[in-house]
Amino acid sequence: MMKNIVHFEVLTPESYTSYIEVGTEAYNQHYLHLWPNGNSSPYIEGSFTRAVLKKEAEDDNTLLYRILSNKKVVGVLKITLAAAYASYGKKEALYIDKIYILNEYSGKGIGKKVLQFVTLRAKEMQKQIIWLDAMQKGPALAFYLKNGFEIHGKNKVPYTEVLQEERLMWVMVKKL
Repeated sequence: MMKNIVHFEVLTPESYTSYIEVGTEAYNQHYLHLWPNGNSSPYIEGSFTRAVLKKEAEDDNTLLYRILSNKKVVGVLKITLAAAYASYGKKEALYIDKIYILNEYSGKGIGKKVLQFVTLRAKEMQKQIIWLDAMQKGPALAFYLKNGFEIHGKNKVPYTEVLQEERLMWVMVKKL
C-alpha cells in the first residue's frame, strides 16, 4: 500500500484556477444541503473567485494553501494568522477559516495532517489557541472533537440565504 504523502502548497496566481475548482467542488460536496435549491453561489462568489483570492493573498494576515495528496490537489486551506477570540487576543489566537477536502479523499487521514500542519504553524508563532467554526450537524464536529478541539460557543453561518435550520455552528477551540 502506498503511503499517503500530503503537502501544503502556498497559493500563487498560477494555482488560483485549481484552488477555485477544488475548493468549489469540495464545498459543494459537503455543504450544498445548506442552501435553498442547492444554490451555493453567494458563498462561492464570496470565497472562490480570482478577485477574492487576489485580495486574500495580498492580506498579510491570511495564508492560503492547496492541499496535495500524492501530488494531486485534493483540498484547500485558509488560515487567519491573528484572529482574536473570547479572552484571547490576536497575538494568542489563530483561526482556521477553511478546510475543504474532496469527498473521495475524506477519511484517509488528510484532515488530521491538515490539523497537524496548522498546529505546527501556530506553535511556531507562539499562539495559545487555534479556533474555528464547525457546523452543529455533520461529520466535521466529531472529527474536530477527536482531534483535540472543544466546543466553546455558538455561532451562525453569516449568509442569510442559508436555510434557517442549517445555520447553527459551534465555535471550537484547541488549546496549545
